[in-house]
Amino acid sequence: MSPRYSRRAALKRLGAGIAGAWLAPHLSWANPSDLLRKSLPGGGSLPVIGLGTWQTFNVGSDPQLLDARTEVVRAFFEHGGGLVDSSPMYGSAPDVMGYALDKLGKPDSLFAAEKVWSPAGGSTREQVADLSSRWGVDRFDLVQVHNLADWREHLDVLKQMRADGEIGHVGITTSHGRRHDQLERVMQEHDIDFVQLTYNITHRQAAERLLPLAQERGIAVIANRPYAGGRLIKGLQRRHEVPGWAAEAFDCRTWADFLLKFIVSHPALTCAIPATTQVAHVIENMRAGQGPMPTQAMRERMVRHIASL
Repeated sequence: MSPRYSRRAALKRLGAGIAGAWLAPHLSWANPSDLLRKSLPGGGSLPVIGLGTWQTFNVGSDPQLLDARTEVVRAFFEHGGGLVDSSPMYGSAPDVMGYALDKLGKPDSLFAAEKVWSPAGGSTREQVADLSSRWGVDRFDLVQVHNLADWREHLDVLKQMRADGEIGHVGITTSHGRRHDQLERVMQEHDIDFVQLTYNITHRQAAERLLPLAQERGIAVIANRPYAGGRLIKGLQRRHEVPGWAAEAFDCRTWADFLLKFIVSHPALTCAIPATTQVAHVIENMRAGQGPMPTQAMRERMVRHIASL
């Protein structure tokens, strides 16, 4: 798609569901092939910017909200997106993804990532089958154990499902910096493909032991809460300008660029999963996965800058 794709044409292309979205001049329609990709265990690769659905896709059956989220999904894939992450813990989010995929068709780039979560009820296989029906997909590319709940029982079944070709990859998750010691033991002792954890510029605990261990063990890493639930980026946008040196060093135009490039430039990180309800923010997020990335020295400067604000 042409970088000169106009604002008016963009809104027309994406339809009435996003008619209120403001596409700022810096949100040009970039070529999806420009997205940075990182390798996966066993082969293949993923774009470094994915799509989270926590809170944002729990909209029930409201037709206007369903169509609005469908436009978010459309924009994500039109800009080269791959991994979409959901969970039965997220209420109607799996159903909303099913609605969107039914409307749009299933893009070849879709990397469907779900979770099993004991409070949702049912056996591991029953949960996966139910979620598959809700998404309208035949097979998940990744199934994760949500927040380590009953992880031993779930992992045993998921590994067998992976061996039988019923799912693509197996993972385990945590968030908010919790239970890192337990997650570390699972990573050391079990054959898993992915871990999902909280990592952003103000929450970097995972970099101490978990990220180096993931590199050592060849485990892909998904970073959740890249904007600290939205509080981080909203606070920066309200009070501060993006520093000029960041634009000069690695084409950083927005706070989304700044925060997401910090995450995905870490050599152990595979993919960040910002969640949003707005098409303009999807485009902004996807742009952050393109162009030059900060060096280690620049990453350290970024940390110091945020700490100084």
